[in-house]
Amino acid sequence: MSYCIINCTVNSKKEAIEISKHLVKKKLIACCNIIPSITSIYEWNGNINEDNEVLMIIKTETALFKKIEAEIKKMHTYDIPEIICIPINNGSRKYLDWIDEQTLNN
Repeated sequence: MSYCIINCTVNSKKEAIEISKHLVKKKLIACCNIIPSITSIYEWNGNINEDNEVLMIIKTETALFKKIEAEIKKMHTYDIPEIICIPINNGSRKYLDWIDEQTLNN
């Protein structure tokens, strides 16, 4: 089994909670940590922007990434949402087993 962390930024804590609950209910993710206030600096449409965003740190099985990406895109308010998959190379066996138990691929 292969595991990953998905980073996704959204524009509000409410949006992060709605997406997270939806993904947990569908058994696509085991857990999402929500960091309520980050500052993002980026260029968009020729302008340098500085915005407050919310960071979602999602734990799941790598095989579920495409389904998760599709679900996030359905609910996300951005034109181009950040949805980045980072492999987990090692982790506590009990925690990784818990991810298995919580997701569809168990």
